[in-house]
Amino acid sequence: MNSFGYGQKNNTSSYQTIDLKLELEKVSSDTSRALIWAGLSYEYAYSDFDSSLLYAQKALQLAEDIDFARGKANALIGFGNLYLRQGDYPQALQYAFKALELSEKFHFKREKAISLMELGYTYQDLSDYTRSLDLSLQARELFKGNYWGGYNVENEIAITNTYMATNKKDSALLCMQKVYDDTQNKKTLAIILEVLGNIHTSLGNYPIAKEYLQRAISIDTKDNDLYSLIWANNSTAKLYKALNQPDSTIYYAIKGQTLAENIQLNEGILINSLMLATEFETTDVAKALHYRKIYDAMYIKMYGQDKIIALQKTVAEQQERERQVAENRKASVIRLKQFAFLGGLAILLLVALLLYRNNRQKQRANKVLEKTLRDLKDTQSQLIQSEKMASLGELTAGIAHEIQNPLNFVNNFSDVNKELVDELQQELKTGKIEDAIEISNDIKANEEKINHHGKRADAIVKGMLQHSRKSEGKKEPTDINALCDEYLRLSYHGLRAKDKSFNATFKTDFDEIIGNINIVPQDVGRVLLNLYNNAFYAVNEKQKVESLQQPAQSNRYEPTIFVSIKKINDHIEIRVADNGNGIPQKIIDKIFQPFFTTKPTGQGTGLGLSLSYDIIKAHGGEIKVKTKEGEGTDFIIQIPINQ
Repeated sequence: MNSFGYGQKNNTSSYQTIDLKLELEKVSSDTSRALIWAGLSYEYAYSDFDSSLLYAQKALQLAEDIDFARGKANALIGFGNLYLRQGDYPQALQYAFKALELSEKFHFKREKAISLMELGYTYQDLSDYTRSLDLSLQARELFKGNYWGGYNVENEIAITNTYMATNKKDSALLCMQKVYDDTQNKKTLAIILEVLGNIHTSLGNYPIAKEYLQRAISIDTKDNDLYSLIWANNSTAKLYKALNQPDSTIYYAIKGQTLAENIQLNEGILINSLMLATEFETTDVAKALHYRKIYDAMYIKMYGQDKIIALQKTVAEQQERERQVAENRKASVIRLKQFAFLGGLAILLLVALLLYRNNRQKQRANKVLEKTLRDLKDTQSQLIQSEKMASLGELTAGIAHEIQNPLNFVNNFSDVNKELVDELQQELKTGKIEDAIEISNDIKANEEKINHHGKRADAIVKGMLQHSRKSEGKKEPTDINALCDEYLRLSYHGLRAKDKSFNATFKTDFDEIIGNINIVPQDVGRVLLNLYNNAFYAVNEKQKVESLQQPAQSNRYEPTIFVSIKKINDHIEIRVADNGNGIPQKIIDKIFQPFFTTKPTGQGTGLGLSLSYDIIKAHGGEIKVKTKEGEGTDFIIQIPINQ
């Protein structure tokens, strides 16, 4: 979730909404009424989801009844905006793509610009910053020289958000300062001040940040702009968190949480509940658990596996539409496209079945665990359940990422072969046999690539099936290099999906002559995933501290994970090293004890290293740790080759 992202300043009390309602009473034409209803839908998306949905439905129904293309485009924009504000990204993408397609077909410059802007915000929240920036810059070109109700300011905020998310803080400040200097519309001033306040907080310019945020809160309060006030309060809470003033942090976070719940703004509830859960961890465990439950429920609602599958389907459908526009509309080509789409859908369904099976197995394991640990405190049991659900979310994101890559290759080479088949038929008709043979060789080469990447996708799915299968302790020959590499990528992409600000470098040094060794791959995979997650967590925490202590020099620290595999005599050695803060010597002897954790309450159960220790011991090996406080930690796994 992008903590800086929101739309232009509007709510049911704003001047523009009042103007639209007054205008609705004056107009008599159906075309004007459809456009006003669409505008009201956009406005109400920031304060009243039900009203926004109602106006969008009215606008679309009327526009379809009178066949009014511009009205349809604006209604679709309203739908896209209201679902974006609710964090329903598959729906937001679907409607924004439809609005863009209609706007391009009828050359609606204004509607095209707004559709591109909405898509930019959506891909930004999904952490696809390259595509987000590209779409926002396209919208900027269309907005140049035009002022359409503050949308150009909103688009500049989208560009600023992307710069902040990719750690280009100077570019973000330059972009937003120019908007602040150029703006003539007081209705967008509070938004601009809030974004500037966030930027200065991240740069460590706390007095300036405080001045901007106080002005933003004052304006929003005066205008009764509840949506904008949510973000102004949340940003102020972040400022006081950076200043290490927990009472003020909690005060403003609660204000933001209350407002978000009042207008049912999902993204506001998610961000504020996480901040409150973190702040209460050391002072009030009950409140921390209360807000953590709110956060977990909202996170699953916005980013659960059903949303991932719906998102993949929406993107696939859009890619299909784009290909159909660009390619020849011959019946044979359309059929091939449908087969490609159905193949992708089948893979997604297979992933869904895998996730469902994995989830069922986890539920059965949880029941056994609850029976064994019934004497533990209720709080401990709830924390363990919370971490298991978070781990499932990380694994889901990693699977989706790994499946998409080979699927893209299969689709791309299939598209190329379609064109080559047309060329081959043309050459055969003209009797150019040699040219036809050369084209057929190209087709054969592409088919080999399709087969290669198809097998790669099959291997990924089989690997996930193996991971989800209940371990029976049966050892089997396993490529240890591939296993270590697979779980490293799953851990990284899973954590990236959970925390969009997370970023780290990982390096590998694998001994290629090792070959297969006899292990229980599911168990060793779990050990690796735990060590990787701990390492990424350590460098991420150090990065946060470095950014707060030395904002101007924060780029000097580069979070890095190093994984190596070597064959040493009669055993293999796996090292997972990080350059985080290290482990204090006074607790080094406790880290393998059950339920011992250095993570804040709600972020770890303390079972990971204990279980990892038992798994490696069961393989006849050992796990060691070397650490230097302030410099990093090195976990060393040694497993005998001949077991």
